[in-house]
Amino acid sequence: MHKNLNMIYWKGETFWVGKLLEHPEIMSQGETLKELEENLRDAFILMTMDEVPRKHQVKELSITV
Repeated sequence: MHKNLNMIYWKGETFWVGKLLEHPEIMSQGETLKELEENLRDAFILMTMDEVPRKHQVKELSITV
């Protein structure tokens, strides 16, 4: 299936940073705009993946904000 999404992006101090307008929770970065686009495509596929393998694990992740 083919889907067109809009990328919001900007140049940070070191990397290009972007997110998907239709899915603002999906964000990534890249050294080039091309790499950013590839990383956002990969992130979209991973974030919208419906199937979780039968043999999966769960682990608590601690994040400092």
